[in-house]
Amino acid sequence: MNLVGYSISFFVSWWLILFLVLPFGVTTHSETGEKIEDGIEVGSPIEANIKQKMLITTALTVGFIVLISIVDYLDLIKIN
Repeated sequence: MNLVGYSISFFVSWWLILFLVLPFGVTTHSETGEKIEDGIEVGSPIEANIKQKMLITTALTVGFIVLISIVDYLDLIKIN
């Protein structure tokens, strides 16, 4: 696989892993039991921690792409 293939794999994998990581550690307004003001959706998160989740997503994606590149380099899976 060349650089374009790895870039496409990284991009697609990053988004897939992001959607897997997003729900972890989320507390919604309805779960806290506090009074909800007008204009606030009850299912919206109190703190989303997006920066931390993006860093975790990037680390997991880099590890996944390294694993894919090792499999590709050693030719462990042959596709004809």
